[in-house]
Amino acid sequence: MSPKAIVAALPLAPVLSTPDRLKDLLFSAASNLVAAVVILILGFVLSRWVGRWLERTLIHSRRIDATLVPVSTTTVRYGIIAVTLIAVLGRFGVQTTSLIAVLGAAGLAIGLALQGTLSNVAAGAMLLFLRPFRVGDYISAADTGGTVREIGLFTTVLIDADLIYISVPNSKLFSSTIINYSREPTRRINFTVGIDYEDDIEKAQAIILDLLTSDPRVLRDPPPATPVGSLGASSVDIIVRCWTATSDYWSVLYDLQKKVKLALDKAGITIPYPQHVVQFRDVSGGSLPAAPPQVQTKP
Repeated sequence: MSPKAIVAALPLAPVLSTPDRLKDLLFSAASNLVAAVVILILGFVLSRWVGRWLERTLIHSRRIDATLVPVSTTTVRYGIIAVTLIAVLGRFGVQTTSLIAVLGAAGLAIGLALQGTLSNVAAGAMLLFLRPFRVGDYISAADTGGTVREIGLFTTVLIDADLIYISVPNSKLFSSTIINYSREPTRRINFTVGIDYEDDIEKAQAIILDLLTSDPRVLRDPPPATPVGSLGASSVDIIVRCWTATSDYWSVLYDLQKKVKLALDKAGITIPYPQHVVQFRDVSGGSLPAAPPQVQTKP
């Protein structure tokens, strides 16, 4: 059979006119647009739903640290959104493989231009890996302090004692000295009480030590102590030292300072004001007074 005969035997494809082709193109574009919008809406709705579900699940899980919850949920949301955008572009015939390569090159260029911003992400990852603090800890760092509420990709959120919202860049936080007041289960209370030189030192120590041992919030190990810290200019300084649970630190400190003052007053032991001795000299050549007067000055 000759080639001409074979060609003649093949069925002829219908030839579409220009209006028909335009209709097909418009229908295809409209269908792709509708599908893209539907995929986009479903992707964003799914990302929010999955993010909230994952957050609730991780919060109630005993095996997952609360510090990892915000970062995990944010990463999952962004991942779903990225897959959604790739699927939308695929509906319009965009080659996703080439697109990923272009996005990689663009991401490299953007990363070089935003080194300072992206350093916060790296610092946040190191904070999550090293864990110098966790959500709920009270820390002091980067010239600020507060209770950690959230460790994000770019910033760490603190709430200070006045309930003020503080957002600290992760890079600044990671590069500074971090003081964590909540990390250890116990904490030492240490303050000084001055008594008059004429008062009985051992009696004052016994009164203070009795207050410390009678408070159930004060730990017995290590035992409390009341050593003489120094001989001041106008007082004998006794150190009040004990240990308590970190959660009870402030309440025990405030209560002990009040109780020590009231107990010493009841026992007749004086907490003196700073004193200065003033001598008056007669510049006309007269003799000095036999007993220079003492003037007490209040702080």
